[in-house]
Amino acid sequence: MKTVTILGATGSIGTQALSVASAFPDLFRVHGLSANRQVHLLAEQARRFKPAKVVIADPALYQELKALCSDLPVEVAAGASALCELAADIKHDIVLNALVGFAGLQPTLMALAAGKDVALANKESLVAGGHLVMPLARAQQKAILPVDSEHSAIFQCLQGQQAHTIEDLVITASGGPFFGRTQADLQNVTPQAALKHPNWSMGAKITIDSATMMNKGLEVIEAHWLFAMDYDKIKVVVHRESIVHSMVTFHDGAVLAQLGIPDMYIPIQYALTYPNRLHGNAPRLAWETVQSLHFAPPDTENFPSLRLAYVAGKMGGTLPAVMNAANEEAVRLFLAGEVSFLGISRIIDTVMNKHKVIIAPDFDALVDADQEARQLAQECAKKKG
Repeated sequence: MKTVTILGATGSIGTQALSVASAFPDLFRVHGLSANRQVHLLAEQARRFKPAKVVIADPALYQELKALCSDLPVEVAAGASALCELAADIKHDIVLNALVGFAGLQPTLMALAAGKDVALANKESLVAGGHLVMPLARAQQKAILPVDSEHSAIFQCLQGQQAHTIEDLVITASGGPFFGRTQADLQNVTPQAALKHPNWSMGAKITIDSATMMNKGLEVIEAHWLFAMDYDKIKVVVHRESIVHSMVTFHDGAVLAQLGIPDMYIPIQYALTYPNRLHGNAPRLAWETVQSLHFAPPDTENFPSLRLAYVAGKMGGTLPAVMNAANEEAVRLFLAGEVSFLGISRIIDTVMNKHKVIIAPDFDALVDADQEARQLAQECAKKKG
């Protein structure tokens, strides 16, 4: 029996993780659940899975959650500190961090410091704080198990392989809804159009990141930390079908790839059951329907966010955190109709250029850099209309 806590339980990854847990009732027991604002769904999950603790990130919703769970034997808490306390709880074995954004970094650090394995779906933990997270995981001898489909694919391809034989990592990208479009085509893109991903069903923020190609940039930085790989050996290729989830090239010329339909159930299950590979309920790939697989280089001229992520990753220090914060704010403003689609990458570029990089930041310095970048991004948006 493995005891699991899911941070971000009401999101796409969290709900699918609970489906995995329910498929293996003899293997998993849910200890804790958290949500940002979806209080009713969180209460429904508490009623079904009977965790010991539930946390709502928005303190304003505490009383409502408390009332909804009043007849359940569950501890109810709210706020960022309660979220970190849940991550560090001694009574679970593994924490699945499916939080969105920089807010996921501190819970990741707290879980590792408490000696817990982390199944990581929160890219920003490594984008902003990889230099803090990975040394802590090694010191605690705890695993960071990738949940993102691309990193799970690479992780699976590397099982049983020797590190010195790896030539490069190839991360696949769907290209989002605007593949092949020019800057002129993208001038008047609406949030509704950007949210129509061709292959994946995801949350709003990650869907916009896919449309701008920033999602791949974040994944490049994440891969750098997860697999201790130089940026020059991490490549991105557009693969419209989203059948090949990522690949590894070895120094003898062999390429290993992990394939499957575009569904998160398999990487979630693999992270939670690792090192075992159990029979699962994920839909199977029907080979007779796969007529062809196409690959193309990414367009960093019309989608510059990927290029900006490589710049931030190679510079390191506080710059990746600044890039991430500027992106989070720019995406929020785009979804609110306050900046254009093309304005997202322009704001990120401006904020990065104005930032004075701290080379070896501690957590507090990352928090400061994150807040300053958000404020500057908002100022840029006002100036640019």
